[in-house]
Amino acid sequence: MNRKRIVLIGPVYPYKGGISHYTGLLYRALSKEYDTLMVSYRMQYPKLLFRREQRDYKNDSFRAEDTRYLINTADPINIHRTAEWIISRKPDAVLIQWWHPYFAPCYTILAGRLKRAGIRILFTCHNVFPHERFIFDKWLTKLTLSRGDGFILHSNESVGELLSIKPGARYRVNPHPTYQAFALSGLDRASARRLLNTGDDVRTALFFGFVREYKGLKHLIRAISILKDRGSALMSAPAGKAPGFILYIVGDFGSSRNKEEYLSLIEECGVAHFISVIDGYVPDREVEKYFAACDVVVLPYESATQSGIVQIAYGFLKPVIATRTGGLSDVVEDGVTGLLVEPFDDQGLAEALERFFSGDHGRYSENIRADEYRFSWERMVLSIGELL
Repeated sequence: MNRKRIVLIGPVYPYKGGISHYTGLLYRALSKEYDTLMVSYRMQYPKLLFRREQRDYKNDSFRAEDTRYLINTADPINIHRTAEWIISRKPDAVLIQWWHPYFAPCYTILAGRLKRAGIRILFTCHNVFPHERFIFDKWLTKLTLSRGDGFILHSNESVGELLSIKPGARYRVNPHPTYQAFALSGLDRASARRLLNTGDDVRTALFFGFVREYKGLKHLIRAISILKDRGSALMSAPAGKAPGFILYIVGDFGSSRNKEEYLSLIEECGVAHFISVIDGYVPDREVEKYFAACDVVVLPYESATQSGIVQIAYGFLKPVIATRTGGLSDVVEDGVTGLLVEPFDDQGLAEALERFFSGDHGRYSENIRADEYRFSWERMVLSIGELL
């Protein structure tokens, strides 16, 4: 029996970032059920727009074998040639990763040519609209996604956004699958803490990923200040050791100015004793120790559609404290796999930290394990199959 053929388009190794990891794992999952061709970028972003290094060759655990690096996103002639190459492979569908309107001109040209050849176009919408909005973003998004025949969405919030630009769209809401591929060394909690020079009895929280305003890190810093000022038992050090609690902030601040704003807030709140900042892009092989070592991952986001950070946490069976915004409340079940608070609520965040560490947080990990199928790549492939 001939298997259907899918061309998957998006960033993969050696490109950095969560969507690159996602696409590589999706390729592997799709390849079990479909004849899958992986097409990525010859040039993703012009250096004029993205000055940081876009590739990381240090870890190939997310490699998608036989990837064709064909697309120059800023070259219309190249895009037409890529479309002709795809048409020559006679796929049943093309599945495109969508997350930012920068790609609108490229994907509008590409999808338009493929549709004229009778090829079905599907989009995985990591976001429908970008986190940080700008003029014409809705128009650019509509220009591109209007060409889609089916959509994979990761949150219920995204449904309304999609239907606002494409009424009657066919879609499936499927949670962002879990990243288990970061557990490269099998580090246990004790071994990871030795690498970080953190004691076994220190209560440890983790904020991970690119530091952007909408991710609400300032609220988490202020929440720790609230706990310190009222002499919370959470912050006290057992047996005279110090500190009794530590927050690891691990990620790229983007600019020295942005970093200084957060460091100034930490000093102003008097919580430098309780916070460790690791600035910069974290190579894939370095991710494991931070998640294995922590007790809980915190996402104090002001807004969100979904977050791959939750799924990295779940891959390590780590509970999550998150805000009730966007798709976060779709994947974090309050009191079951973590705790939910309102966005912008510093006091509520402080109380959630206290509540988490004062109880039996081992049960959260058991519940995450029991819910593995809902966040599996196998389920994602089934959702894509329904659109086909």
